[in-house]
Amino acid sequence: MSIVHVKINGIPVEVEEGTSVLNAAKQAGVKIPTLCYHEDLKPFGSCGLCIVKQEGSAKIIRACAAPVNEGLSVITHDHELFEARKTILELILSTHPSSCLTCIRNGECELQDLAAEFGIREQPFEVRLSDRDKDTSSASIVLEPEKCIKCGRCVQVCQDLQGVFALEFIGRGDETCMAPAAMLKLEDSPCVRCGQCAAHCPVGAIYEKDEIATFLSAAADPEKQVVVQIAPSIRVGLSESFGLPAGTVTTKKIYAALRRLGVKAVHDTNFGADLTIMEEGTELVTRLTKGGALPQLTSCCPAWVDYVQKYYPDLLDHVSSAKSPMQMVGAIEKTFYAEKMEIDPAKMYTVAIMPCTAKKYESERDENMYASGYKDVDLVLTTREFARLIKSQGIDFVSLAEEEADSPIGEYSGAGTIFGATGGVMEAAVRTAYHVVTGKELQNVEVDVVRGLAEIKKGTVDFDGTPVRVAVVHGLSHVKEVMDEIRAAKAEGKQAPYEFIEVMACRGGCIAGGGQPYGATDILRKERSKGLYADDKNSAVRCSHHNESIQKLYETFLEKPMSHKAHHLLHTTYQEIPVYKA
Repeated sequence: MSIVHVKINGIPVEVEEGTSVLNAAKQAGVKIPTLCYHEDLKPFGSCGLCIVKQEGSAKIIRACAAPVNEGLSVITHDHELFEARKTILELILSTHPSSCLTCIRNGECELQDLAAEFGIREQPFEVRLSDRDKDTSSASIVLEPEKCIKCGRCVQVCQDLQGVFALEFIGRGDETCMAPAAMLKLEDSPCVRCGQCAAHCPVGAIYEKDEIATFLSAAADPEKQVVVQIAPSIRVGLSESFGLPAGTVTTKKIYAALRRLGVKAVHDTNFGADLTIMEEGTELVTRLTKGGALPQLTSCCPAWVDYVQKYYPDLLDHVSSAKSPMQMVGAIEKTFYAEKMEIDPAKMYTVAIMPCTAKKYESERDENMYASGYKDVDLVLTTREFARLIKSQGIDFVSLAEEEADSPIGEYSGAGTIFGATGGVMEAAVRTAYHVVTGKELQNVEVDVVRGLAEIKKGTVDFDGTPVRVAVVHGLSHVKEVMDEIRAAKAEGKQAPYEFIEVMACRGGCIAGGGQPYGATDILRKERSKGLYADDKNSAVRCSHHNESIQKLYETFLEKPMSHKAHHLLHTTYQEIPVYKA
């Protein structure tokens, strides 16, 4: 691509042709304010905050959506632009409640930050708030229309990034709102609860269902034995909430923080990831050697599972029956662990700290999530909730001394930890499936072909002379291409050109799940992933089948992968779900 020469406030800058004025300004060290813009989304300039002047012209352009051209010279800041931007903010604030102190986004709100930067201290315009009711129909996500600033990010995310179309623009002009089609409740819409709308909303109009009070009540109840597991991505996501660099691995500080919160046992979902590999890998090998629907699709991501049940029910036989690592750990905690520790499972209260809002829904999805005879996972908190919880209890997270998890459900391999990054489930599965198929150990356990942020990654893994074709997809809008390929091949009585496919609903995988700290971009996704891969590389054990605690679990309790007991506790079933419930 050719290079063009532009000027930003008189500062000469060389950028690639097609670069936006906004990004050219960044290269010149100039910050242009934005509110609707997000790096994940196609800019369309709805808020108008990024207006700049084009020198030699009366034209005002929106920097986020305007590409540069040779010789372009713009003014990004002067008194007139400042007053125009301040007026835009005041107009936005006139339709937004001033209840910042009680808002879930207090201190993490982009509108609040801009109002402070522009020194807005009074409201010159008449306040006009939406009279639409708060929507609490979903077990995962809350919509609060009164706080919506009509930036459109949620609609863009839902339609363009995720391809779900649960949210859309309804109405025109001042009456425009962002809501499910026909103004349905969110729970009755095609929503798959991925939470990307909440992660991208700049204000408190969409957010995770907050259940911190429920946790505190359980922890204070002497009749409850609170047991907590943490997901792979938490160890590299939580750090950002405490001012640490993105990707910083804080696993052992998290264990320490949980004990400060009064929990009885600290476990790690990575153990469940290793367990998932044993079950899902064995299932794949069974399909390859004894027959079964191929390609096999992973089942760890609850938003993806919800999506496939709604949009591709004819392909449900391709989805692995293995539960997610979270649900496997919950079932093992209330059976094997309860028996081992002589705890009444009726008094055990299992909590999961997850990067994902859809996990709240998954924990009560159907009767399969009660395999232990009780609800396997009683409560799910997102990373954001967990960060608020730690802060609310006066814990100085950064200064905590590191501690270990409780054995045996705290022990894991490096394969378990990379579950949090796109391609990680596939890589972990390959490490073990290679051993199961060939009886040998994979010499180089790092499978580069499935790493990185390419939306669809395809490749072939050599199982000692036997080629296994794989694909990795992340971001639900890209799933359609692969699923339609499988559907077309099936209609012709053929197999699509894959044996195994990993699907994650969110771009980058769980490291950028809907419950992770705000502000995820591809730069942050890469840093968080880098942290997980470093944790894997530093692990003494890097393959799930080498985890001695997993081996002992099978020897003393589950017998073998895919045994009758394993199938009852660790596997699930699927059924078609209507796209619209009403």
